[in-house]
Amino acid sequence: MKAPMTKQRRVIKLKRKPLNEMKVSFPSRGANEGLARMLVAAFITEADPTVEELCDIKTAVSEAVTNAIIHGYDEKDGIVTMSGSIEDDTVTFSVSDDGVGIPDISRAREPLFTGKPEMERSGMGFTIMETFMDSIEVQSEVGKGTRITMTKKLK
Repeated sequence: MKAPMTKQRRVIKLKRKPLNEMKVSFPSRGANEGLARMLVAAFITEADPTVEELCDIKTAVSEAVTNAIIHGYDEKDGIVTMSGSIEDDTVTFSVSDDGVGIPDISRAREPLFTGKPEMERSGMGFTIMETFMDSIEVQSEVGKGTRITMTKKLK
């Protein structure tokens, strides 16, 4: 008696296109921190976040924008670029600058470390980003700039 033939099914998982994407660039001015928060809130509204998720994401992105302005350009003229995407229930934001870069990322991510003690900064920027987001990736090269990418899965 022959064994019945079985068909093998091959499942191919295709990468889905994000539900929505955005990209905006603005001058590295402190006044644009508020602009970044507003854009984040407006952008993720369609993903129906909770109020807590909305506040967490706005705060984390705002910290990244502040770092780009204060540390990336030493409060000089420059451009900050913010991009975002929504894919299924995950929100991703990146903030980048073409500024001075971070010489020691590990040290910069330590709580209370600040490269600007004369400005009485708290040194909690990366800690805040890490607390409010599910993941954070920092890429930086001295003299070429920094890119911070953060993700959060919505409930």
